[in-house]
Amino acid sequence: MNYLAHIYLSGESEELMLGNFIGDYVKGKQHRDFPTEVERGILLHRKIDEFTDRHEAVRACNQLLRPGYRKYAGVVTDIFFDHFLAANWQRYSNHSLKNATRRFHGILMSNYRILPARVKLFTPFLIQHKRLESYAQFKGIEESLSILSRRTSLPEETPFAMKTLTEEYAQFDEAFARFFPEIIQFAIEEAGVEIKMPRLKRG
Repeated sequence: MNYLAHIYLSGESEELMLGNFIGDYVKGKQHRDFPTEVERGILLHRKIDEFTDRHEAVRACNQLLRPGYRKYAGVVTDIFFDHFLAANWQRYSNHSLKNATRRFHGILMSNYRILPARVKLFTPFLIQHKRLESYAQFKGIEESLSILSRRTSLPEETPFAMKTLTEEYAQFDEAFARFFPEIIQFAIEEAGVEIKMPRLKRG
């Protein structure tokens, strides 16, 4: 799961959100250095990633991306899934995506002093460019992949990724729709996260 999904799967708890967001940047037993609820969020992040990596729908998506990304295919699937979450946000949250991301920006800034060093570096950029909101659009996904390919070991295969997303959009969408309710239930059962989803309108 990518940033937006980890934040969402923390429910309403600001501390869980923070821990879940920084989870990739806290290694080994470093989680013990954080406040208790933030630590719970970090550990939840790890459990969510384990659940995601084992899921059949996620693995099927990874296979579509493997020709261009090989062992990094899962990274791209995570970003694609953030797209489907952002694009369909109203199905999963009573808050607008804009308000939810603004709230989280405030959480980041009010806890800036305890953020890992690498998170401190990209937080201003993430806020200024509304990176979390941008996942709803293809342009935002494309920009995120390009940035990652420049700053990490992710291969520069952004055109391949976007072509695959376009051509297999229905398959990715279906996989996300199957997977996401299961990961929501996992977060609720695993960590007691309180996630309030909107009632679906009928007719």
